[in-house]
Amino acid sequence: MCEHEKHEHCHEHNHNGQKRLLVRISAAVLIFISAFVFPIEGVLKFTVYALAYLLAGGDVLLRAAKNIIKGQVFDENFLMGIATLGAFAIKEYPEAVMVMVLYQIGEYFQHMAVEKSRKSIQSLMDIRPDYANIEQDGVLQKVEPAIVKKNDIIVVKTGEKIPLDGIVTEGEALVDTSALTGESVPVSVKHGDSVLSGCINTNGLLKISVTKEFGESTVSKILELVEHASSKKTKTENFITKFARYYTPAVVAGALLLAVIPPLFVEGAQFSIWIYRALTFLVISCPCALVISVPLSFFAGIGGASKCGILIKGSNYLEVLSHVETAVFDKTGTLTKGVFAVNKIIGESKDDILHYGALAEAYSNHPIACALKSAYGKSIDSNIVTNITEHAGKGVEAYADGVHILAGNAALMKKFNIEHAKVNEAGTLVYVAKDNKYLGCIVISDEVKDDAQSAIRELKTKAHIKNTVMLTGDSPMAAEAAAQKLGIDKFYAQLLPAQKVEITEKLLKEKSKNSSVIFVGDGINDAPVLTLADAGIAMGGLGSDAAIEAADVVIMDDKPSKIYVLIKIARKTLNIVKQNIAFAIGIKILFLALGAIGFVTMWGAVFADVGVTFIAILNALRALHTSDFIKQ
Repeated sequence: MCEHEKHEHCHEHNHNGQKRLLVRISAAVLIFISAFVFPIEGVLKFTVYALAYLLAGGDVLLRAAKNIIKGQVFDENFLMGIATLGAFAIKEYPEAVMVMVLYQIGEYFQHMAVEKSRKSIQSLMDIRPDYANIEQDGVLQKVEPAIVKKNDIIVVKTGEKIPLDGIVTEGEALVDTSALTGESVPVSVKHGDSVLSGCINTNGLLKISVTKEFGESTVSKILELVEHASSKKTKTENFITKFARYYTPAVVAGALLLAVIPPLFVEGAQFSIWIYRALTFLVISCPCALVISVPLSFFAGIGGASKCGILIKGSNYLEVLSHVETAVFDKTGTLTKGVFAVNKIIGESKDDILHYGALAEAYSNHPIACALKSAYGKSIDSNIVTNITEHAGKGVEAYADGVHILAGNAALMKKFNIEHAKVNEAGTLVYVAKDNKYLGCIVISDEVKDDAQSAIRELKTKAHIKNTVMLTGDSPMAAEAAAQKLGIDKFYAQLLPAQKVEITEKLLKEKSKNSSVIFVGDGINDAPVLTLADAGIAMGGLGSDAAIEAADVVIMDDKPSKIYVLIKIARKTLNIVKQNIAFAIGIKILFLALGAIGFVTMWGAVFADVGVTFIAILNALRALHTSDFIKQ
């Protein structure tokens, strides 16, 4: 349901409805002009003006009547209806007609502005695939993405959207990921690379093995998040809803008192004058600017964030993100690449150390083993590797061409009584021994993401976040090295998921009033903390499904620098909301006072109401413009 619908604004919202409204307004204006041109009096004059009035505002009266039956009396339809019918009662026909015409013109332009916002957001999220190509009997068949199964092979031609998540089995191409990540530079993919649905194949032909069915694919998850984003209201939006609920009856009561009290107690005061002022007071009091522009500002903020490759699951999180005091980070996969690499080899014969280490790990797919084999860079004849024994929590024992090899931690060396030099390096240490003789040590560590250091610096110096904290299951030495390199204020190492929760709970208790604690993570073990924090932010590219599901915000390209962008968008959106509230209430109070003492006519009242609303809407749409936030 659109925000306008909630406040009885969402009438004739489609293109045809807008055209009909324009025709009705034009007809009403022509009839209104004819009443001036031709000298008519009495019943005919009333009939002509009444016809123009009903053409312009019949739907307003109808909605007011329906809402009264439902028990929803005090809304803007009621205010416009009672004010203009009152004008008819005191024979101010021209003003009654023009009030309704001007009101409807304002509504027309408001709808145009809101539709522009919706279309902008829809175009940003135009990633739903129309079809998938499946090869059947040598011929490509277009099928619904929803019927494609896991492990099916789909074909994506140049210019087509990738309909489902998968792994490239054949072909090479440049893929446009901008709809998901906000990045304009295409990404090169080849055999073995993962690809996400919603991206566009810009050149080449790709054959992709499907890894997730349509309901679980990235594109489906994104569309679901966007659809439900507006369902979670901020405190500000809830305040506006409550404000309108009490405000409208109050101004109706005020108008009634304005119409009755002065003529009864002020000498020379006439009922007709004060009734007219009361009716003007009612027209001015319509809270359109508030009830439309505030939700629209948050909606536009969500749209602006999606333009940057950031998905926000509810407008309430924008409010939370606008006053962050503490930012808590997971390490591996969040601040680091989650890809292990050999950083250092300590020993006399570095080639031998790496050679025997790679042989010992020949059959393993563990990230540490993969890092060793990648650094070795040569093909390994696994047939020569025999009698492999895995010592749990210690390392691997193997034989290669009769040579006894050990590769593991210090505990493995101790188990086989091998003397070795203790190494103090940040990272995972793999000690290597040949025929019970120590050769040396391989240091393997996770690489820090390219923009992680600048991201932390921006959060501290530009976003003015007081505390940055890192929680990791890694060793204290590796955690300390990463924290120092990144400029993290405080870190906790060797943590289990439950311990991460305990520390986050403590940080939540220690935070200042009206401030928030955010947590950024990507792993399955981060899901509880993502849920616990005031706002949980998941890395959506490499992050686990559980983390993305538990998070309140998803960063699609895994870049930590997008956290600062997210906070800037949230703060800009909240500033726009505050501007609209101050502007709408300030102008409303001024015109209510002027209307009560007769300085503003009913025509002026409508101009003020429609003008304020339209300006507030245009201001709200500024939240869509976030291109200056994206670093080129």
